[in-house]
Amino acid sequence: MRYFKLAGLIALLGLISGLVAACTNDDETLVIYSGRSSNLVQPLLEQFHEDTGIAIQVRYGSSSGIASTILEEGSKSVADAVFLQDPGALGALSQEGMLQELEDSILNRVDSRFHAANKQWVGTSGRARTVIYNTDAINPEKDLPASIVDFTDPKWKGRIGWAPPNGSFQAFVTALRVQLGDDATKEWLEGIIANDVIAFPNNITTVAAAARGEIDVGFVNHYYLEQFLEEEGEGYGARNHFIGNGDPGALVLVAGAGILKSSDNQKDAEKFIEYLLGSEAQKYFSEETKEYPLSAGVKPSGNLPSLESLNPPNVDLNSLDDLRSTIALLQEVGALQ
Repeated sequence: MRYFKLAGLIALLGLISGLVAACTNDDETLVIYSGRSSNLVQPLLEQFHEDTGIAIQVRYGSSSGIASTILEEGSKSVADAVFLQDPGALGALSQEGMLQELEDSILNRVDSRFHAANKQWVGTSGRARTVIYNTDAINPEKDLPASIVDFTDPKWKGRIGWAPPNGSFQAFVTALRVQLGDDATKEWLEGIIANDVIAFPNNITTVAAAARGEIDVGFVNHYYLEQFLEEEGEGYGARNHFIGNGDPGALVLVAGAGILKSSDNQKDAEKFIEYLLGSEAQKYFSEETKEYPLSAGVKPSGNLPSLESLNPPNVDLNSLDDLRSTIALLQEVGALQ
């Protein structure tokens, strides 16, 4: 598919840059392909190197681009481990037989909802889908609809923002397809586009636009606002609305990791995943990236509602592996080029 080929090319170019804790790329260097951005996880990966002494080379790109690149590289991929933003990209690799089954001692650190049924990837942190809103324009109790699907109402024309290139947004659309079917999902996407939705490159710019009043609402992950609030204070002009009620807009996703079957360094790759699920990394996700920790008994940061209280839809994260069809649908309706 055109987007996957383009994404793969971009990833191959973009993966050249990144954190290199050891300049060599020999069998003793752990090569990590990260769909998580460097500004979010580079300090954690540097700490992994310092704590374990394992030499690492990290190559950054989008999660969908990295999945595409690995599928193109096949068994010749130099990657040992993947650290990706969403279960869709992880599932796509698993579906094509690229990932190694993980040990039960790793998988048992998280709730069974948050790892692959076939044991080939494990969630490392959670993120909730939310509606970000401008506090001057919106009273959440009076103005916001009960369901994400109701934003196709013409009264929202010119007021909505989204970020179709974002991996979590694509996973959300995949979940819509699972819950509502392809036809209803296409109709929803077309309805949002008909409302003159404003497209942004990522969640950060969507949240910032809501705070500035450029949009009234946007569809994002929860933790970007938490980071802005920490930097800007309580006067920041945007807040999250957690829809709940089992609604598709209340989806809880995970970032996660897996080990390539083709890796010659699976032992260190396993140590890397164990580290991500350990207490220090889980505290990092809670305190620094403002995500939901999934293991080690670590609590979420600040005033975040508990995972148990979010009441997300009953969507099996293992069912979000059809990323190609989601990207094709987004292209078909004009949300992605």
